[in-house]
Parts: sequence; structure tokens; C-alpha cells
Amino acid sequence: MRQNRLGKSKVHVTELGFGGGPLGGLFAPLDDETAAGALEAAWDSGIRYFDTSPHYGIGHSERRTGGLLHGKPRAEVTLSTKVGRLLVPQDPAGRMDESFAVPATHRRVWDFTRDGVLRSVHDSLERMGVDRVDLLFLHDAEEHFEDALREGYPALAELRAQGTVGAIGAGMYHPGKLTRLVEESDVDAVMLSGRYTLLDQSALDDLLPTCTAREVSVLAASIFNSGLLATARPEPGATFDYAPAAPRMLERAHRMADVCEAHGVTLPEVAMAFPLRHPAVSGIVVGMRTADEVHRNKAAFGAEIPAQVWDDLRSEGLLDERAPVHG
Repeated sequence: MRQNRLGKSKVHVTELGFGGGPLGGLFAPLDDETAAGALEAAWDSGIRYFDTSPHYGIGHSERRTGGLLHGKPRAEVTLSTKVGRLLVPQDPAGRMDESFAVPATHRRVWDFTRDGVLRSVHDSLERMGVDRVDLLFLHDAEEHFEDALREGYPALAELRAQGTVGAIGAGMYHPGKLTRLVEESDVDAVMLSGRYTLLDQSALDDLLPTCTAREVSVLAASIFNSGLLATARPEPGATFDYAPAAPRMLERAHRMADVCEAHGVTLPEVAMAFPLRHPAVSGIVVGMRTADEVHRNKAAFGAEIPAQVWDDLRSEGLLDERAPVHG
């Protein structure tokens, strides 16, 4: 699978990356055997970029991702995790976590201070059983942005200078705040959630031009907008950004599916191909929880998209005219 360099760093990612959110029990419980099967299938399919976070299943995703790495050549893997939430042990008292289907053995404490970042990285390395990560992100800092920029970013830059991590950046859904980060810091990459997809191209306003100008790479996450683009046609109850899809979004997705069907491709195939057409985008990151999902996503990722698909989507007003689609 093709690999691209992140910004000016020496870190490379495969164009299809494995998103570790589902490994933490996102939406539904996940057993260790199924999680391990998904990770092995990803490796066998040629995926070499694995993204995780302490937030995902209050540590479950990191532990499971680390389990894969123990049997693989470390130099062949690009591993990213995130900082911003410390995990503090607590008595679950029979409760489940509020965000993932796991027992509430820990609570999350926001912390973008230098000490918080260093502690978070130390804890993540222990959970994964590794001595380094390749890429480190400030995570979900929308409501804590000034702290993340003024305190968290310098801590990441320090770790990069020490060689503890190879590249740094931030993962958020807010293009404007990521644009500020790119303008006011020296990050290598940003992970953008759901804002450069077939259904939302708002990153074209400022973020993508700024990243292009400053040679910062973009990793496009949530490219299916949490479900609406994940099937050939939207299924009943389909979600857009983790909420029931509005009628206008459903109608738009169906119109896109019409264009795809007319040219013998599927909505997920086109959704995966679209972000990578932009020169600032180095890879896409897709959450996967089973081996079957990995196989389906890998097959969709490799589909050839006829040029006429892009032309028809544009002519019907379904794609922003500024979005590069040919090349």
C-alpha cells in the first residue's frame, strides 16, 4: 500500500489507516478475540498506520493496539496516540463508561499542561508496551484550545526535539481551530474529523489552503460522517456526525448514491477516494472493529473511480467546485 510522508517529518503513513475508536467498545461491546482479529486482518491487508487514544475505551484501544505490535517488526509500523485526557482509576461500582461500552474503571481528567502531557505519554507507552510512538496528537481540544496551544503544543514540540516522538499535531473536528494551530505553531500533521468528506467540505475554506502553504499534512478521519456514507445507500436510522441524519443530508447522500450506481461504484468507495484527491491529504483513517469490516474497507479503498463520477457529482452541485478531484 502506498505510503506518504507527514509534513517535513520522517514519519510516513499508509494511505489507509486503522482507526482505533471501535477497539475501545465504541457504540457496542467488543471482545479481545474480535479486536485482535481486526488488527491482524489490517496488517495482512497492508495497513501499517494504526491510530489510537487513551480516550477510546479508557485504555482498551491502546492495550489492544499494543498487543498487535508485540508480534510485528516495530520499524514497519506507524503508531499514533493522543494527549489531553488523563485516566484516573476509580471504583466502577457496577457502572459502564459514559462514552464506550466498557466498565467505568477510570475517569477522564482534561489536562493539556506539560506535566499532563508527559504523564499521558508515559501511561500510553505502558498500556501499549512500547518505548515510543511515531505521531502524537493533541486530542479534542476545541473547548480547551488556548491551553492546548500555549501549554500542550510546546510539550509536544519538546518530545519531538528529544526524539521521543517523530511527528506532532492535533486531532479535532473544528477546521478553524486547527487552522490557528497550523498558523501559530510548527506541527507536522493534523487529523481532521468529518470536515473533508463527500458531505462536508468546509475544510476547503481555510484549513486545507493553510496546510498546503505551510507543508502540514492532513489525515482525514470520520470520512463516512459516522455512518451516512458507509453503505451503498443510507440505511434506516443512518447517522451524520453521531446524530440521526437530517432529511436534507439523507436526500443528498441518496443523490450521490445514484451517481455512483450509474458508474458501477459504491458510495463508500467514492467516499474513501475523495479526500485523497487533495494534495494536502496524506491519508484517511477509518475506524474498524472486525476482520470483515477490514476486508470490506480494504476492497472499497482499492476501487477504481471513473473520472465521470467526479464530473457528475460536480455538475449536480454535490461537490464544492474548489475540491480537486482529477490528477
